[in-house]
Amino acid sequence: MKEVLFDIIENVPLNRRVLRLRLRGDCSAVTAPGQFVNIKLDGCFLRRPFSVCDAEDDILTLCYRVKGQGTEALSRLKSGSLSILTGLGNGFDTEAAGDRPLLIAGGTGFTPIYMLAKRLKNPRVILGVNTASELLYEEEFRAVGAEVIVTTADGSCGTKGLVTDVMAGLDYSYFYACGAEAMYSAVNEVAVTEGEFSFEARMGCGFGACMGCTCETRFGSKRICRDGPVLKRSEIIWRK
Repeated sequence: MKEVLFDIIENVPLNRRVLRLRLRGDCSAVTAPGQFVNIKLDGCFLRRPFSVCDAEDDILTLCYRVKGQGTEALSRLKSGSLSILTGLGNGFDTEAAGDRPLLIAGGTGFTPIYMLAKRLKNPRVILGVNTASELLYEEEFRAVGAEVIVTTADGSCGTKGLVTDVMAGLDYSYFYACGAEAMYSAVNEVAVTEGEFSFEARMGCGFGACMGCTCETRFGSKRICRDGPVLKRSEIIWRK
């Protein structure tokens, strides 16, 4: 973990509710896809966590949905600097991928999945959204060599249905997923290999000191901010 002052390069909308924030600063603490950062925002008592979309050289990229006081305040910033805790969380295990990894992103879950796709060989990515206007980063995934499958709940783009509708017919060596927890339960039902899920939680400190984001697993209590946000399928307690 490292506290770094980052300069805002751009903070632009990708669609009506999602923005991409690019910053310049020391990214050396971000070592694995799936890690997150904690941003200090004026007027907010607690820092706000954001998944890392990309970290290359001195450029940090975050994609986020406006859904509360913190993200609303962040969306209004067009210049200046931000105090950021970087290199938080455990990230995805890229060594487990095998020769045909499957990456599953629901909604804005594409954010950490993009950096993961850049690190893997022969990745296949499922991008699942409700409607075509919510589809983001399809071309960016293709540009890094990923095979991309799009699903929309309303059939306005790609295959009509859910990510699990296409997942069930695919051959893969390992899977990685990021999205809503309802999607995770559905993925767990059809998955045929071990895999990993990236979880969100309300956090206090963001680095394991306050125990505010503790969850129960098959191997005891774990903190989403420090022992996660990525958990393996086999350690998750699935509740009906």
